[in-house]
Amino acid sequence: MEEKLARTQAALEKHGIKTTIVSTPEEAKAYILEQVEAGQSVGIGGSVTIDQLGVEQDLLAKGCEVRWHWRAKSPAEAAQLRHGQLSADVFLASSNAVTEDGKLVNIDGTGNRVGAMVFGPKKVILVCGQNKIVPDVTAALDRVHNVAAPPNGKRLNTGTPCAITGSCNDCDSPGRMCAVTVIIERKPKTTDLQVVLVRSDLGY
Repeated sequence: MEEKLARTQAALEKHGIKTTIVSTPEEAKAYILEQVEAGQSVGIGGSVTIDQLGVEQDLLAKGCEVRWHWRAKSPAEAAQLRHGQLSADVFLASSNAVTEDGKLVNIDGTGNRVGAMVFGPKKVILVCGQNKIVPDVTAALDRVHNVAAPPNGKRLNTGTPCAITGSCNDCDSPGRMCAVTVIIERKPKTTDLQVVLVRSDLGY
């Protein structure tokens, strides 16, 4: 695994994406808190990984305005928070898959998460557990459809076939989560995009 992490880091950095390897989720959390200045606005995309880090309360303690639609009390507030993420000083999320040849592969239902990854926020930090590293884009797409989407569908009670069967059915369900696919091949020109690779499994 260590060779895989090093290979992935080298490939991402070759593509202009600053990449840091840490050993534990606690170190990933500490890295985020070092990168975020007191009082900054912080958007958080739909991310089990970021939720697992437990960084939200620390950000609030630094006087940051946290824009996280998972904390919304109504659909209207959720929509407002999603829009607010696009103009945040810092955006936190994970990637559905990271390839060993330096690509970030993500599939979204709404598009706010992948949109904020590439344009809008001044700084983007993606925290990715070692479980999300795959050889190439083909393996990445397979991972999203058959590893990440089914438990997410079950968690969100989407009613999609994958949430029941545990594998992709390329459905036309109203609750389908796979609507927008974005492959980041190089650092977006105006976005400070960083990746934190963690030597443990995180998220889906």
